[in-house]
Amino acid sequence: MSQQEKAARRAALRNEYWRTMTNPHNHLRGESGGVFDTGLARFQAMRVNHYEHFKPTGRSFKIGLFTVVIPIIVYAKMMKNERDQREHQYRTGQVAYADRRFKFI
Repeated sequence: MSQQEKAARRAALRNEYWRTMTNPHNHLRGESGGVFDTGLARFQAMRVNHYEHFKPTGRSFKIGLFTVVIPIIVYAKMMKNERDQREHQYRTGQVAYADRRFKFI
């Protein structure tokens, strides 16, 4: 496409947009001054229907596993190890009672 054809097409689209946006009789058709964009409507419909057509695959399983399940398990294991070490220090007397955390709970 040459530059002149592109400019002519853009000018035609711009004129059509302004003609529909500034039409004072749009309220008679129930459009209330907005321009209906078919591309945007298709995109929104695709986003709404995405979950109806979702098919689980190995890749989607891995994504869910590595972003949700494994981080929770790793964090729980780290927290349990840290608490077990702290409990061992308390029970063997390595930490004085005055220096313990959460001694009133």
